[in-house]
Amino acid sequence: MLISDDDLLSQCRTGDRDAFQALVEKYQHKVYTIAYRFVGNEADANDLAQEAFIKVYQKLSTFRGESSFLTWLYHITANTCRDELRKRQNKWTVSLDNPGPQPGDGTARVEGVRSTMAGPEEVAVAREVQRNLQRVLNQLPAEQKLILIMREIQGFSYEEIAQQLECSLGTVKSRLSRARAALKDLVVANAELFGLPGQVNALKGRG
Repeated sequence: MLISDDDLLSQCRTGDRDAFQALVEKYQHKVYTIAYRFVGNEADANDLAQEAFIKVYQKLSTFRGESSFLTWLYHITANTCRDELRKRQNKWTVSLDNPGPQPGDGTARVEGVRSTMAGPEEVAVAREVQRNLQRVLNQLPAEQKLILIMREIQGFSYEEIAQQLECSLGTVKSRLSRARAALKDLVVANAELFGLPGQVNALKGRG
């Protein structure tokens, strides 16, 4: 029988570390995936995921249940990653030898393409696309990366994003629109990475 998050949290507040470990095991793949999309390499993603869980443990007494535990966990994880991005600014590097999160690890949208491909060649192509997409994503400013991850990877609603970022729905939509446009421009500028040289030539011809 699965124990609910609320029951595990109640046990955690009594000092039950096994209950907290159960929460870690339940959500570690999701937290890792978020961190990986922020930093683009496994080592840093693991460090940030661990840091996020440490913060969660330290702040358990402040969780009032106004949102789900998962939303609260995502909020802490995103803030941890965002703070690290701000420290490092644009110094991220991508490990091309690391395929990143695997199917079934809780990734919502970007990773979903892999589950529909069966053959090894198709999987290899999908992984290469993911690596190249990560390279492009890493070129975005931290705030644009954050809102794209929240919406496109974490799958949060506009309302949930507004609540977490403490801004209006209109601000969320405008920020997301700018972030999507910036990502699209970067994909076009790096279209050769995605096997789209024809699109680049066509766009250049319009200028």
